[in-house]
Order: sequence, then C-alpha cells, then structure tokens
Amino acid sequence: MLGIGTDLVDIDRFREVLHRTPGVAERLFRPAERAYADAAPEPAARLAVRFAAKEATLKSFGVGLGAMRMFDIEVVRQADGRPEIMLHGDAADFAAERGAVRLLCTLSHTDALAQAVVVALGS
Repeated sequence: MLGIGTDLVDIDRFREVLHRTPGVAERLFRPAERAYADAAPEPAARLAVRFAAKEATLKSFGVGLGAMRMFDIEVVRQADGRPEIMLHGDAADFAAERGAVRLLCTLSHTDALAQAVVVALGS
C-alpha cells in the first residue's frame, strides 16, 4: 500500500461554486463524469462526491492541489456499479513513477456531505 486519502465536501458549498464560477465543471470533470451527474435529479451531489474522490486521490499519494490536474483524475462506474479511479495524462505518469498499480475507492454522500476514500496500491 502506498497511501490512503480521504476527503469530505459540503454539497451546498460545492453547488454554489458550480453556479458562481462558469466553466469550473468543464475544467474539473471529464465529459463522462459530467454526463453521469447531469442524468441525476441533483447533479451537484454526484459532482461533489467525484471532487472528493479526486482530492482523496491526491492525498493517497501524499500530495496536494497542483500535483495533478483534477481533469486527469476520472471517477468511472464499473459494470457492477463500483466506482473506479482512472488516471490520464500527467496524472497517470505521476502514479506510475511512484509505483502505483491500482487505486481503490469508495464514495458516499448524504444530502449535505460527500465523502471519498482512496487507497493507492503499489506493485
């Protein structure tokens, strides 16, 4: 195990950021993530929990904002519904340089809070 990261996001506050900052969703989330969120009655909750997963991914490597582009960290759903972290571009290179072979994650949210935990596994 390389590290564990966790993050908690206030959904109302995140919703305000989405409304107040035009284009932030396009800068943070890949098209499939935005489409998945848009299919829900409350897209902000789905985006907030994905943002929490992106932050938790950074923390699992012991780094903070700026180490990887959030856009290069993608949260996808496997066929059985489990969430999975996929890395693209520089984020994939960053993880490979540190020996990461898999990222495990769990996502959860209530009406108010979104939480994610990510475990980075090495070879």
